[in-house]
Amino acid sequence: MNKRLSKIAFTDELMDVLWNSPNVVIPASKKEFTKLTFGSYQIDVTDISYEVGDKNVLEATVTRCKNGIAVNYTEDYMRRRDPECMLIGDKKPTNKTRFSDRYPQYEFENVRKETLDWLSKQELIVVPFLAGTACGGYDSLLVCPLNAAFFAAGLANLQTFVNIDELDRKFEPRSVIFLAPPFRHTHFDGAQIVVHNRCDHMHELFAYNLYPGPSAKKGVYGVLLNIGEEEGWITAHASAVQIITPYENEVVIMHEGASGGGKSEMLEEMHRETGGELLLGINTLTKERNLLNISEACSLHPICDDMALCHPSFQSESGKLVIADAEDGWFLRVDHITHYGTDHQYEKISIHPDEPLVFFNIQGQPNSTCLIWEHTLDSTGEPCPNPRVIIPRKSINNIITEPIDVDIRSFGVRMPPSSNDMPNYGIMGLFHIIPPALAWLWRLVAPRGHKNPSIVDDGGMTSEGVGSYYPFATGEYVLQANMLLDQIMSCPNTNYILVPNQHVGIYKVGFSAEWIAREYLARRGGARFYKKNLLEARCPLLGYTVDQVRIDGQRIRSKFLRTETQDSMGIEGYDKGAKILHDFFVKELEKFDVEELHPVGKQIIECFRNGGTMDDYCDIIPMDFKK
Repeated sequence: MNKRLSKIAFTDELMDVLWNSPNVVIPASKKEFTKLTFGSYQIDVTDISYEVGDKNVLEATVTRCKNGIAVNYTEDYMRRRDPECMLIGDKKPTNKTRFSDRYPQYEFENVRKETLDWLSKQELIVVPFLAGTACGGYDSLLVCPLNAAFFAAGLANLQTFVNIDELDRKFEPRSVIFLAPPFRHTHFDGAQIVVHNRCDHMHELFAYNLYPGPSAKKGVYGVLLNIGEEEGWITAHASAVQIITPYENEVVIMHEGASGGGKSEMLEEMHRETGGELLLGINTLTKERNLLNISEACSLHPICDDMALCHPSFQSESGKLVIADAEDGWFLRVDHITHYGTDHQYEKISIHPDEPLVFFNIQGQPNSTCLIWEHTLDSTGEPCPNPRVIIPRKSINNIITEPIDVDIRSFGVRMPPSSNDMPNYGIMGLFHIIPPALAWLWRLVAPRGHKNPSIVDDGGMTSEGVGSYYPFATGEYVLQANMLLDQIMSCPNTNYILVPNQHVGIYKVGFSAEWIAREYLARRGGARFYKKNLLEARCPLLGYTVDQVRIDGQRIRSKFLRTETQDSMGIEGYDKGAKILHDFFVKELEKFDVEELHPVGKQIIECFRNGGTMDDYCDIIPMDFKK
């Protein structure tokens, strides 16, 4: 162990913690985590609990299964990410809530010292890993109590685990995560809290809860965004896929959006009915079902699932954005998989994995196979809406491992049902083509949308923040807005679309809009259109629409493309929904109207306020029309 410790450049403060700990384990392989989780005894279920005052508080139960470990939390609240969990502990510039604002009764530096002191009294696991491996990676560490080995296993599967014995250089951490679960009860009234402390040469992240979403997943995302702020690049909140048509055309779509915005679904094969048809949509009033026959779907080559690294080391002369996956494993939400046969790829990977997996909020029986459609029940008796499994990206079929050009940047929004009698913002058609300037506005506002299943949410339309990744960023939103605008302007040959999910007007569509847009745009070679073939949407925020879409000789009716043509919507209902959307943009864009905003950004916002046309937006940043 001393040899392994000597290969890592610990700070003096962290070395003191490790030397005072009764036991420190640095695993040499991911296989060790299962044994560490269950100890040296042949037990199959272990309770994860901590002493809190004179009580022993049970946080989670971990079950050994044939295909991995199943983690189940005792509280519904701990089964999804709290969007208000992030706090900033340092004094550097930020628009995020500071620790001192939320908890004025504490000095963060004192809590920090208490945390390190508590850790020094625990048996510990130290996990070396790389954040953002595709660009070479940034050395990072996890320091957590030994009884939270399942948490360490989750992080080791999400990020790139480093076997310190095989490293031929000194490991020099740029970031470190400290896990101290009982502080959730002793200091923070049971809340999920993750505190970022940006030191000059180290990014410290203090995780005060056992759900990996806010820390091992989104916390590491925050580390990458902070490094990007310092170095001038972005990690987009996106999935991406290379689509190869039956005629061997290739198109790459990067799909951005808030949690629940359809990123994972963009990588999925379309879900077919028992007869092989795609269910386009169900009229929520009449229950009419609209089916589409697509005899041969495009083949999919996934690139990333949630975090797209847009690093300057990726070189291309194409004039397009270049990306690669920022992660080594995917934190897949499987709430849509409710029975066998829904998603053959992920079912097969999870049942017969190459290495033990980590399951969250999924029922696991000792020594049985954990099945991803058997979701844990919340206290309400309803299935948890956020069941997860971490899938190694190397297990994904046809995975792309090298940086790749992006042809189309898509932005997904969860839409509510909308009609004249029930007006709401769900007025988007199956897809819309938008100018780059308008694409930037959508990424500033980034609506979280209708009934988000991934986080604790009270419903309603709220903003996820710049690029939909700002919830995980630690700095100032105007800086991120400027970086995002610079990125868009520097990639003139990447095109932009909007895609709804859940509803198109009165029709319940689920994620079929994504799959249809994907199939159609790939077949026609991308999202470059002749300007004469596009129609300006009635709501200027929705850019352009198309008059008709044909796939395999089948025409999709206009009511799915332009929702104002739906009988239950009409012009009046559409305009009511457009006003809701417009007013939301007015409110959310107000905070960006500051001196620090990029001059071109100021032009774009002014164009919106003046009711600008598509030509006006294209005059600010040209759109890549077909010539």
